[in-house]
Amino acid sequence: MSTVASPAVAPKVSSDQIPWNKHTHQKRTVSDWIVDIVIALLVIAIVAVVVYPLWFIIVASFSDQTLVSNGEVTIWPKGFNVAGYERVFQDTRIWTGYRNTILYTVVGTALNLVVTLPAAFALARIEFKPRRVILFLFTFTMYFAGGIVPNYLLYKDLGLLDNWLVFILPGAVSVWNLIIARSFFESSIPEELHDAAQIDGLSYFGYFMKIVIPLSSAIIAVIGLYYFVGHWNDYFTGLIYIRESGLQPLQNVLRDILLANQTNQLGSGAGSGQDAIMKQQIADQIKYGVIIVSTLPLLVIYPFLQKYFNKGVMIGAVKG
Repeated sequence: MSTVASPAVAPKVSSDQIPWNKHTHQKRTVSDWIVDIVIALLVIAIVAVVVYPLWFIIVASFSDQTLVSNGEVTIWPKGFNVAGYERVFQDTRIWTGYRNTILYTVVGTALNLVVTLPAAFALARIEFKPRRVILFLFTFTMYFAGGIVPNYLLYKDLGLLDNWLVFILPGAVSVWNLIIARSFFESSIPEELHDAAQIDGLSYFGYFMKIVIPLSSAIIAVIGLYYFVGHWNDYFTGLIYIRESGLQPLQNVLRDILLANQTNQLGSGAGSGQDAIMKQQIADQIKYGVIIVSTLPLLVIYPFLQKYFNKGVMIGAVKG
């Protein structure tokens, strides 16, 4: 009776036992090290150019403005001073502005996502025949608009003047963010998932809520951050359509504080030179404090969304 020999099993070889192969492993040359060093220096220089202005504003806001004016403040605060922040927060309108801006930003961003994501999902479905026409109409509004006066008259007829909803409803959807979300749904959500959902009896709404949304955390974070920053920095809406001080957002309140201090500084021009210099220094410190107060929440929020932002910001890029 003949027997069949079993195939020999090759013994496992650890990585440290693999002999050196010049075709798979190449030693780094001097030119490779030079290129790496040049790239590292360029990255450091770019980071310094971007980060240093913000760092200087933070340092200057806590420094003696006499030293700042003389160019003695560069990296670290000198003559620790918080007079600028005291002047800013002494104005009770600052808290009203913060409350209003947080309300407009949170509610506005939530509405933006509720409107943008379903619209982008619908426009990404091939079986939705009018999608190209609707997308064209959306895109048309990116390039052509009525202007400030027609918008003002329209908002007046709609009762949105001196109404907090003027910060929310007119900008409920951004066409740019809509296109980004649509590209994500088309390129990153496999169609096989929809086929499987149909077999399981899920409707379009169920498929969108139970499958698409959980897989779209990156795009939700990206466009959510875009919307959040847009609402937070919006001062033009309050400048044009809001007259009631109790509805002004933070950016408009900070603008009024800056203008008031500049007016006081200009009005003191007839006084002594030393007094004018002191008022100018206070105005400068208030300016630095206003910048920090208006940007600090965004700086705090961004690190938590950075991993989603880095992943989603390349959505729609050409892939090889």
